[in-house]
Amino acid sequence: MSHYNYKEGKKRIQAILNNKLSVHEQDSIPQESQFTFENAYHGWVTAIFVDIRDSTKLFSEGDKEKVSKIIRSFTSEIIEILREDDNLREIGIRGDCVYAIYTTPYKNNIYSCFCKTSIINTYMQMLNKLLATKNYPQINVGIGMATDKELVVKAGRKGTGINNLVWIGDAVTKASNLSSVANKNTINTICYSYLSYTNIIDHLNQKFPDKNVRSWFTEHRSVDLKTYYSASIVDTGFQQWITNGMKD
Repeated sequence: MSHYNYKEGKKRIQAILNNKLSVHEQDSIPQESQFTFENAYHGWVTAIFVDIRDSTKLFSEGDKEKVSKIIRSFTSEIIEILREDDNLREIGIRGDCVYAIYTTPYKNNIYSCFCKTSIINTYMQMLNKLLATKNYPQINVGIGMATDKELVVKAGRKGTGINNLVWIGDAVTKASNLSSVANKNTINTICYSYLSYTNIIDHLNQKFPDKNVRSWFTEHRSVDLKTYYSASIVDTGFQQWITNGMKD
């Protein structure tokens, strides 16, 4: 039977509640090394989640080697696309979902995240073509991106080395929820929160002045997600290379 010293536990809780903790209000979130158990930060964050559609069906595939190769192919390159950014603050895998969280104090930082979603959307075309050469099942994903101010706290058990950053706010939660609705029921592959959309649309208008960029997005409304936008935007150079046969 496990043992818990509840008297010592009470003292630890009282120490946390009585301890002075400084919450830093600033636009950017620092590197994890700057966090202590005596501080927290509140700043602008953008999160991206990439969620496999119908993963239960995929995982029930009888050939375990095949499933292992598919999942490894999916996760390894999504991580590669997401990790190359000085503003990256956390990246990981949750079940059948790959996610990344960035500090995004400026609009161009949010636009950089947008570009990653289009590259991921294009990468899935490449992956499925390569899977097809092996007669492996195709993978469909939903991609969610959201921007908001988050309270970020170092949480865990002090002195044990067991701790993580906890992200409290709408960006991470909404990106996860958007990835769950994307690529379902006629909704496009990528879903953007209202704040993400409003921070990238001007940049797109400037970059493509001869295009009706707003037509690339479809507006949606729901009780839980409120206003959000979906699109199936791709990286044109990458897609053209795929179309031309993916020659080395």
